[in-house]
Amino acid sequence: MSEVIVIANQKGGVGKTTTAVNLAASLAVAEKKVLLIDADPQANATTSLGFHRNDYEFNIYHVLIGTKKLKDIILKSDLPTLHLAPSNIGLVGIEKEYYDNNNKDGRELVLKRAIANVQKDYDYIIIDSPPALGPMTINALSASNSVIIPIQCEFFALEGLAQLLNTVKLVRKSINPSLSIKGFLPTMFSSQNNLSKQVFADLSQHFNGKLFKDQKNKYIVVPRNVKLAEAPSFGKPAILYDVKSVGSIAYQNLAQTIIA
Repeated sequence: MSEVIVIANQKGGVGKTTTAVNLAASLAVAEKKVLLIDADPQANATTSLGFHRNDYEFNIYHVLIGTKKLKDIILKSDLPTLHLAPSNIGLVGIEKEYYDNNNKDGRELVLKRAIANVQKDYDYIIIDSPPALGPMTINALSASNSVIIPIQCEFFALEGLAQLLNTVKLVRKSINPSLSIKGFLPTMFSSQNNLSKQVFADLSQHFNGKLFKDQKNKYIVVPRNVKLAEAPSFGKPAILYDVKSVGSIAYQNLAQTIIA
C-alpha cells in the first residue's frame, strides 16, 4: 500500500503548494508512482503542473460529493509516473456540503474512502491542503499516514503552529490514530538574512528531531529561489524547469530522504 502524505499549514504563503508539487515530481523522477491530490480550491497545484480550468471537466469536488470516483478524474502529467487529481474554485462549496449533509457520520473520512480505491496503484500519494483548518484539511489529515509542515523562515513563522499541532493531535485522538508528523520543512530561507537564520535556529531548537536531513546529514532547507518561483508560470515542477537550481535540489534531497 502507498504512503499518504499531506502537506499542511493553515498559514498561507509558506510554500505549501510548492512543496507538494516539487516533492511529488521529485519522487516521480526517482521512479516512484505518485498521485498528487490538489485539495485546495485555489487549484495552484493543478496550475503548477500545466493544467487549466478548461482542460478537465471533473475535479476533486465531484469525488467528495460522491458523483465521481477518484480514478475517474485523474490526469496524466509530463512525468510518466506522476498523476494529478485536479481541483477547481468550486471546491469552496464543500464546506456547505460538509455542514448541510444530514449524514454527518464519517464526513471526515470521505477523502480517505476515495483514496482507498486507488491506493494500490501508487507508491506515494501527496495531498496539497488549503491554508485553513476547515473540513478539507481535516479530511486530508484523516486520510494520511503522515503530515509535512512547511514553515517559512520569516517573522511570525511559528504563529498559529500551536493551533495546527493541536488539530493534528485531535485528529489522531478521534479519527486517525496512526497519523504522525513526518517533519517540519523550513522554506524561503536566505543565508544573507539574519532573520532567516534566527527562525531556523528557533526551529532547530524546538523541533530538532523532526527536521529533515539529507544523505550527508545536513539539514534540508528550501531556499528563496527564482527558478522555484518561476516554474509554476510555465506549468512545470522545478525539476523539469531547471533540474540544477538550488530549489529543485532541495526537493530532490527531501524526496530521497522520504524514500530512504
